[in-house]
Amino acid sequence: MTFLKIDNLQFCLGDWQLQACLQAKRGDCIALIGPSGAGKSTLLSLIAGFEQPDGGRILVQEQRIDALAPAARPVTMMFQENNLFNHLTLYQNIALGCHPGLKLTNDHCELIEEALNATQLKSLRSRKPADVSGGERQRAALARCLCQKRPLLLLDEPFTGLDPRLRTEMHDLVDALRKNHGLTVIVVSHLPQEVARIADTLAFMHNGKIQEHGPTDETLAKPESSELKEYLHFTAAS
Repeated sequence: MTFLKIDNLQFCLGDWQLQACLQAKRGDCIALIGPSGAGKSTLLSLIAGFEQPDGGRILVQEQRIDALAPAARPVTMMFQENNLFNHLTLYQNIALGCHPGLKLTNDHCELIEEALNATQLKSLRSRKPADVSGGERQRAALARCLCQKRPLLLLDEPFTGLDPRLRTEMHDLVDALRKNHGLTVIVVSHLPQEVARIADTLAFMHNGKIQEHGPTDETLAKPESSELKEYLHFTAAS
């Protein structure tokens, strides 16, 4: 059964236009790749509600969400910047996913403990962001996403600034969280070979359109469009 359906979504910015169709099953991980300016981040912002479409529909579990405010959508989005507050501890930053005023119930506290355990941050709960590594800050941002208890997780290149080993660790963590919590994930990446390890399918965007979408291994091995072939050649060489 289709969990997420993006139906002829349209968005215009001056002369540039995005027009996209995409589907995902519950629990899928889609790697969204393509050159800079292709529309990847814009598509995520439209799904999350930070941009408003000019046409088309976004449905989650057959319910339209494109008219809902961002906070009312079953969507969590994690950006390149982890958006942690430097004056708060990691525990408090994570707790913001439960309540923006940190008015926590017993249920909230249990949820935060689960998120700390899942991201292996329990021993760092009292530290502030400046006192931990970049990978640990990204783990805290992921833990905050978990606390929001929303089934669709959007990742807009959040691990770009990490070294290859840490990126692999973060991808593995995302994969484990996805499977353990039944999340559907769309992850934007400029590193298709790396993100392929966790992605069920791969979608290639070019000039505001999704040109190809299919099983990851098959799409990487046998790209159909000349644009995807060129893009994969460029990323492999860089």
